[in-house]
Amino acid sequence: MKLTVLGCAGSIPGPDSPASGYLLESGDTRIALDLGNGTLGAMQRFLDPFDLDALLFSHLHPDHCADFGALTVYRRYRPNPPHDPRARRLPVFGPANAPERLAALYAPSAEELAETDLSDVFDFRPVSTEPVTVGPFTIRAVEVAHLCQTWGFRVEAEGRVLAYTGDTGPCAQLTDLAAGANALLAEASWEHHEDAPADVHLSGRQAGEVARTSGAERLLVTHLVPWTDHAAIEAEAKAAFGGPAQLVRAGASYEV
Repeated sequence: MKLTVLGCAGSIPGPDSPASGYLLESGDTRIALDLGNGTLGAMQRFLDPFDLDALLFSHLHPDHCADFGALTVYRRYRPNPPHDPRARRLPVFGPANAPERLAALYAPSAEELAETDLSDVFDFRPVSTEPVTVGPFTIRAVEVAHLCQTWGFRVEAEGRVLAYTGDTGPCAQLTDLAAGANALLAEASWEHHEDAPADVHLSGRQAGEVARTSGAERLLVTHLVPWTDHAAIEAEAKAAFGGPAQLVRAGASYEV
């Protein structure tokens, strides 16, 4: 299973990276986790977006879903696609309100929102705790602690496991999400401080602690807010984990 980072900036795109978006490949199957600002452009360096087999949203903050509007344009209007996008709609897994929220993102005006229906090219499916299968991938969702309904994803393929936290504050569910994972892709938005708001983000230290307590083999740190000290976040993640840990880079690929 290969992970390619389309973008790893947190909250907004950064000078060197789009916002959050990740491509997973196993055999001929490709799925994406989140599609934040700028990630659709990055995706086109690695595959034709028509060849995506499923898209999963951890939650619907713009830095995780903003490029869905651009993907809609691509799937509806790009000439001469390799297949009819209306005959092979893209499965989109997200929070239950995703069809309405994403229609609002795409609609040209408030007056036209009621008539905006994206189900011609997308097959919307609500995320639940029941595992789903996409080709060789088995995906289990775990609800985590954030400002809106947010899911972490545990993705298995080829006997390997990637756990992705989405955006989350510290919570007990993360240990279950990442238990024994070969790689934990964990957000770490800031350096550790005791007065950080609850249920928003992890610090580098907290991401390292999740990796250690869950028994993950490797920690990949992402969602790096542009105005934070990335080196300090990486240092405290490594110290708390005690195992192999690194910051991911936009455009880089990692074998899970």
